[in-house]
Amino acid sequence: MADRLAELHPAVRVDASVLYVDDGDVLTGGGGAAGMDLGLHLIRSMLGAADANRLARAMVVPPHRAGGQAQYIESPIPHLDAEDPVAETMGWALGRLDSALSTSDLAGRAHMSRRNYDRRFREITGSAPAQWLAHQRVLRAQQLLETTDLPVDEVARRSGFPSAAALRVRFRRVTGVPPTAYRETFTHRPADEAS
Repeated sequence: MADRLAELHPAVRVDASVLYVDDGDVLTGGGGAAGMDLGLHLIRSMLGAADANRLARAMVVPPHRAGGQAQYIESPIPHLDAEDPVAETMGWALGRLDSALSTSDLAGRAHMSRRNYDRRFREITGSAPAQWLAHQRVLRAQQLLETTDLPVDEVARRSGFPSAAALRVRFRRVTGVPPTAYRETFTHRPADEAS
């Protein structure tokens, strides 16, 4: 219905590629479940990732779904059939982001030629496997920056970047801010500690 919304309200910028939008004083969600994502985003922004994660666990939902914020991901990853070999390799890769992974590794795991794997992957996600992996590594770095006090070098290693410098370049490209600034934004300090 995004096209219809844009047609009915031409002065409104409609972005159908995200679950919700945070424009500062105006926040909008793309539907019922996206409203929960938006609520968790607000809690994460105001109280920190630990509180948002705790609430998400109580609600039995993921604390942050891919596609939740325009500044963090360009397009949501669709829910995939667990029997799909490409979907299986995506889940497998997410558990190994700290390892060196190539498109050939993923294609081999799916028992597909690299060319067929790449084609199918693009059909599903709209991006190349290497781009998707790089983006997932940034998402992992964000998670670590939000929830740990690990040094940026260690965040880079655990996210699969060869160095902190490589993380900084990719991280800034995706989020618009360096890792340390991101951590400061998402680190909640009680009022008595912040003063």
